[in-house]
Amino acid sequence: MPTPVRVTTAVSTVLAAFLEDPEADRYGLDLMRASGHPSGTLYPILLRLQKAGWVQTHWEEIDPAVAGRPARRYYRLTPDGLIQARTELAALQAQLSRALGGQTKAQTA
Repeated sequence: MPTPVRVTTAVSTVLAAFLEDPEADRYGLDLMRASGHPSGTLYPILLRLQKAGWVQTHWEEIDPAVAGRPARRYYRLTPDGLIQARTELAALQAQLSRALGGQTKAQTA
């Protein structure tokens, strides 16, 4: 059974990075740059998203000696993860809009 995901601010920035190009395979350093999170924040989020069934992973098939670097582990949203990411970010956007709208009305009164 998939683990439920609590969509925090940190998780939402990772989901937004995936949604920049939902069909692309993304690797850790790429996601760190896109989300602004260090590895100690990013990788636990990716693990939670993977356990929830929102992200799938695979290892790059290269010869590290020839490539001159280790193989990369790639991450991509699953079809369900794509739906969930869009839904959660839309809900967050609506919540922020309501909160900011409420502040604006209160400040003008």
